[in-house]
Amino acid sequence: MIEPEREVEAVTDVHVVLLLMLSSNGSSAEQHWKMRHAVAATIAVIFQHDCLLYSKKYANFAPTYFRRTMKIIVSQEIEQVCPQFVGAAVEAQVVNTPYSAELWDEIHEWEERFRSELTTESLKELSGIAATRRVYKACGKDPSRYRPASEQLIRRMLQGKELYQIDTLVDLVNLASIAYGYSIGGFDADKMVGTTLTLGIGREGEPYEGIGRGMLNIAGLPVYRDQQGGVGTPTSDNERTKMTLATTHLLVLINGYDGDEERVRQNAAFIQELIRKYCQSDGGTVAIYR
Repeated sequence: MIEPEREVEAVTDVHVVLLLMLSSNGSSAEQHWKMRHAVAATIAVIFQHDCLLYSKKYANFAPTYFRRTMKIIVSQEIEQVCPQFVGAAVEAQVVNTPYSAELWDEIHEWEERFRSELTTESLKELSGIAATRRVYKACGKDPSRYRPASEQLIRRMLQGKELYQIDTLVDLVNLASIAYGYSIGGFDADKMVGTTLTLGIGREGEPYEGIGRGMLNIAGLPVYRDQQGGVGTPTSDNERTKMTLATTHLLVLINGYDGDEERVRQNAAFIQELIRKYCQSDGGTVAIYR
């Protein structure tokens, strides 16, 4: 029996033996071609095995082509209450850290700017926040009781309170939400069930555990669902798929309920810039959906 840690080396040794078989000149022409066909088929199977071993053993370092890409679907019920909706998905390989002083320097700059320009009332007029509040009302949810995350964050800053420091990924997603006024969901994509997310509206009694909020009533809230259930709303993301220090496969969803595609794209580019600077990433990919 091959020891697990020696599996990759053992399979590589088999590659060498097969190549030696291919180079053998002692067979007849018919035998030689039969051998080539058999060896080619064997190598194909072993290559698949190698990829599986690599992706499992070296998951934190696996290149992008070993990773799945999430498909985002906007349901008809969202189209009915917000036909202009446009979203952006940023998906990337990242390295998370507990804290980034340089990132927090940027956050403090935005704090100073907003405290000089906004009030807790005028922030509701920011395009992304105002549009999200309108959608909440159209879905039957009180936006003053269930505030969009972007409004919560900026409101906290304007009240002179410090933002919560969690880790670099969470902190930079919060900064991206503050800077553009959109409610943004940040997820560990490897915790998603399936490869499709559908944006719909929460139902009465639908179970949903908000991060740091316990069980949350999401009836009437826009919600992204994977095959298992809800993972993100503009008010709070779900504990099940939250980012942690172990997260390496990042998915960020920007919710443009104001329909401003150019600004949504700018927000996505800003996130790419942040993860390049602070998360050892190449910036990943951006997909627009509506």
